[in-house]
Amino acid sequence: MLLEIANHLVGDLSFLNVFRYITFRTGGATLTALIVSFIFGPFIIRSLKKRQSFGQPIRSDGPEKHIIEKKGTPTMGGIMILLAVVIATLLWSDYTNKFIWSCLAITLGYGLIGFIDDFIKVSKNTSDGLNGKLKIILQVLIAGAVVSLVVSNSTASLANSLAFPFFKDLLIDLGWFFSVFAVFVIVGSSNAVNLTDGLDGLAIGPIMITAMVFAVISYLSGNLIFSNYLQINYVVGAGELAVFCGALVGAGLGFLWFNAPPAMVFMGDTGSLSVGGALGTVAVIVKHELVLAIVGGLFVLETISVIVQVISFKLTGKRVFQMAPLHHHFEKKGWAEPTIVIRFWIIAVILALVGLATLKLR
Repeated sequence: MLLEIANHLVGDLSFLNVFRYITFRTGGATLTALIVSFIFGPFIIRSLKKRQSFGQPIRSDGPEKHIIEKKGTPTMGGIMILLAVVIATLLWSDYTNKFIWSCLAITLGYGLIGFIDDFIKVSKNTSDGLNGKLKIILQVLIAGAVVSLVVSNSTASLANSLAFPFFKDLLIDLGWFFSVFAVFVIVGSSNAVNLTDGLDGLAIGPIMITAMVFAVISYLSGNLIFSNYLQINYVVGAGELAVFCGALVGAGLGFLWFNAPPAMVFMGDTGSLSVGGALGTVAVIVKHELVLAIVGGLFVLETISVIVQVISFKLTGKRVFQMAPLHHHFEKKGWAEPTIVIRFWIIAVILALVGLATLKLR
């Protein structure tokens, strides 16, 4: 919106040229999302508390202290994130960029799935929400539609290709299978973030870190000069996604204000599914799907811990971890919640640096 207004007025007001710079608009989107969170956050939390008598249902098989410490805390705080991201993105991005609409479609679509899941949980006061198979089917259908849009708007040479980090020219054309792979990345990213969201502030920290990294990657991938210098794939129009990622960072900061221990609100599936799907979509567009597995390695570790736990218990009847996902294992071992959160954030920062290093180490 602001870019279009600036383009119309720039002839009379030359200083509005600044709106044509992606870096300026990314900063504007970050600040706008943060302000939106601060303005609407308290109202959203009050409304959620009013409508959720018991707050988010706590797993009976989870850490015992959660039943006492987290009882009554409302969920669906992801509404705050969605509102901030959508408003900031619409204000500061280029309306003509279809990649922006692809990311917004995933964010809102997955947000709706998460909202339904959370609503079932709080209305029935149970930790069992939307049927697991139905949830995955809906995610796959939405991701499939968005991937089709992304592929159709990508350069022919890159549309169905998979790029490998640390290699200059290794680009493999997967043909129709790329769409299947891309859907897997988006759905997998969404659910990995969802599994990580279990402690106050735990998920939102790595989410912001990953979004910051992909804001940089998006900007560089969408700039012909920088992409040639770094020898990464030039993706026409991808630079605009830096604005979207900036909005994610700002919304994350705003949400963290209310989610910091002790949390006033949980993001719920409304937030975790939508943000995870959005990050996966950005990675697919900028051809850095494998780098997402590095930068978002903490989400991957949490997911692997669940997979290992389930397989081990079904095959041997024994558990590898005291409890899965991984953060609950350390809770059971006696680690304080803030200790787990901060140490996991440190791991996320390290993985982010490794991910950024792939841009140059080729």
